[in-house]
Amino acid sequence: MAYNSQLFIILATLALVSPCILATEFIVGDDKGWTINFDYQAWAQGKQFYVGDKLVFNYPKGAHNVFKVNGTGFQQCAAPLDSVPLTSGNDVISLATPGRKWYICGVAKHCAVGNQKLLITVLPSSFAPSPSLTASSPNTSIPYTSAASASLGIKYGWMMAVVGILGLLMA
Repeated sequence: MAYNSQLFIILATLALVSPCILATEFIVGDDKGWTINFDYQAWAQGKQFYVGDKLVFNYPKGAHNVFKVNGTGFQQCAAPLDSVPLTSGNDVISLATPGRKWYICGVAKHCAVGNQKLLITVLPSSFAPSPSLTASSPNTSIPYTSAASASLGIKYGWMMAVVGILGLLMA
């Protein structure tokens, strides 16, 4: 009986931790990277971003930078005066909270003239589909849809089944 109890605890822990492991890392701009004259809104449109995912901004060091801004800063291509840009050329941003996120390049007129800016909507991690469904999910503008609820069932259904079966075995 003690063995069943230990197995139950281990599997329940794995079921709870696995959503963190399933986070997606998005290379902004894919093979083009973070550069001028690229349509980042079109790039983001076919993707769904969730809390726990990461954005990777790849660019030649010294050629660009990344500022996280608010909606006004995004529209005006204005970097915050009190903010320090990311400048490594391989900048990784973890998406820690749901909501709209705005990013711009603060070099010269890269944002205003070169359209080097990105707007995404981050969804709560509890609605994250399995990684195989992320690439095929077309809608990022509506955070709570029936598709998101169905994906939730797919992702967590196996976890609940394992926990339920183990609970029956322990009874």
